[in-house]
Amino acid sequence: MDRRGAGTPIVLVHGIGSRWQCFEPILDRLAEEHETIAIDLPGFGATPLQGGVRPGPRGYAEWLAGWLADNGIERPHLVGSSMGGGVGLELGRRGVASAVTAFSPVGFWQAPGLRWTQALLTALRVGARTSGPVLGRMLDHPAGRAALLSNMFGHPTRVAPESARADLAALAAAQAFESARHDFGRYFLTPDDDPGALTDIPVTIAWGTRDVVLTHRTQSARAREVLPFARHVDLAGCGHLPFNDDPEACARLVLTDAATRKETR
Repeated sequence: MDRRGAGTPIVLVHGIGSRWQCFEPILDRLAEEHETIAIDLPGFGATPLQGGVRPGPRGYAEWLAGWLADNGIERPHLVGSSMGGGVGLELGRRGVASAVTAFSPVGFWQAPGLRWTQALLTALRVGARTSGPVLGRMLDHPAGRAALLSNMFGHPTRVAPESARADLAALAAAQAFESARHDFGRYFLTPDDDPGALTDIPVTIAWGTRDVVLTHRTQSARAREVLPFARHVDLAGCGHLPFNDDPEACARLVLTDAATRKETR
């Protein structure tokens, strides 16, 4: 976990196979105005899997609601990436969040998109677990980063080699990966779902136009159908993890939602 800054709280939640450091490019900017808390979900990053926690958007939302209560954090602004976006939307639905900013959230797929995402993530994990030193050496060179990281980033050469190595090591070691990937098969968001308290708070869905993990063209369009009351933003030239691609645009989106939250309180 990383905690910095002061003010109204922003809690950042990563996606499957990831860790809190995926938000590092925007943390200092957010912390200029807010208490900023980036967590590792159980079974990912530095947090071991815990008994009773069900990996997946709904299970992690249950865990995080309890964690927030235990730590005295009331109605934070939830910022989520991929699976973390689904966690944020679930907490917003339950009235736990005061605002939600979701970057390429899961759940807006249909069966072909789900299978594609599961297969791609599996391939990335297998590569991270089997390539070893060869993969590490490739990441030292811009051409290698372009080849290895283009599925996740719109501008993979902007990712520092040491960060890329640590991210891939975290993906390889993630205890909850298989359980969370399997849970995706039960997580479909539709226009018939009860939005709960989401209609009462600022909600932004942001999608990188180069996202090939949760395909921008189809899944961002479905998000607009499911959540017509939300603000929908396309991040030009960004991939599935846009924070390295355009940290200023990502931070600005979050801070705009935070300001809107204050106006609607």
